[in-house]
Amino acid sequence: MQDDLSTDLSILESHLDGMLGRIHDNSVTLRRFQLFEKKLLSLNSLSEMVEMVLTDAREFFDLDVISFCLIDEKQELASYLAEDGYKVSSHPGLVFLQDKELLRTTFGFAMQPFLGAYKSAKCREFFPNRDKRIASVAIIPLTRRGKYLGSLNLGSLDPSRFVDGMATDFVEHMAAVVSMCLENHLNFEILRRTSLMDTLTGVNNRRFLEQRLGEEIDRSQRSAEPLTCFFLDIDFFKKVNDEYGHQIGDQVLALVARTVREQLRNNDVLARYGGEEFVALLSNINDAIAVDIAERIRSRIKTLEIDCGEEKLHITISIGVATYVPSDAEAHDTKQIAETLVRSADDALYQAKHSGRDRVISSGRLTGGSHPASKAI
Repeated sequence: MQDDLSTDLSILESHLDGMLGRIHDNSVTLRRFQLFEKKLLSLNSLSEMVEMVLTDAREFFDLDVISFCLIDEKQELASYLAEDGYKVSSHPGLVFLQDKELLRTTFGFAMQPFLGAYKSAKCREFFPNRDKRIASVAIIPLTRRGKYLGSLNLGSLDPSRFVDGMATDFVEHMAAVVSMCLENHLNFEILRRTSLMDTLTGVNNRRFLEQRLGEEIDRSQRSAEPLTCFFLDIDFFKKVNDEYGHQIGDQVLALVARTVREQLRNNDVLARYGGEEFVALLSNINDAIAVDIAERIRSRIKTLEIDCGEEKLHITISIGVATYVPSDAEAHDTKQIAETLVRSADDALYQAKHSGRDRVISSGRLTGGSHPASKAI
């Protein structure tokens, strides 16, 4: 009887020790998850999030392999990341899916994680360019509001790390947090690119310009007042980025935008057209006054100094000018006029660049669909 009680007690102690060990392991895992979540929630951009998932998560959870699949049906995410300076090509663990078919086939309507042994037919598309023999995997769908966003894929050389039937509470909780953060960053990226303001320079963006240009042409035709277009380009801007870095380049863009804005009226339109190019629309300004304003902008930009530590950076700008003068005789197609006006200013800018830069060249007046010859100032 005594021996039986001793045996039962030993078994009970063994079970208790096992439970305490599992509790300790779970506590450690929970703390890791909490630290991971806290850091994940503090990130400011999609590129930072991708970097953390592909690098920090591997260390946080002691993984051998990790990959991150993102659905990119419009093939925009790679360009979003590239614009933020993220080198997509150097991260083979980042996978872009053109549609949801792979995820639907893998997870079905249940949207449950797959845990178990690595199977080539099921897993190889989630782990491209793998240089290790993965033994077990956890392939976790990332979803929000019933919609697939991608998947987080964890791989281990240990065949017992992820097994079919094991509890997935922590894994599913992490997937929920990653999905929420991913959705927020994706929405922000879309909003940033579809809004009407360029966040770096504080002036309007090209989308706003394209909307406003048609309105300004219509107003010009109704009032029979001229409309002038400036096409502005910072000279040797690539050299600025190459020699001083993109941070200084960003300072130059913001300073130039602010300086040009100061030389315009409140009702004039200024937009960042792309890269180091800006476009301005000045209503009720004839071609002679427009050239004077452009020269004033050029002269003001030339006086700017950008502090680069041991030296001061000076920059110049080239400007192409074109002025639309509506004809009383007939109404012209707004879209055609808008295209011709911007193209005329752009052509004048091209001549300014190839005539030595740091100058203003005007295309003069255009009426209707005409495209006048440019003249140097």
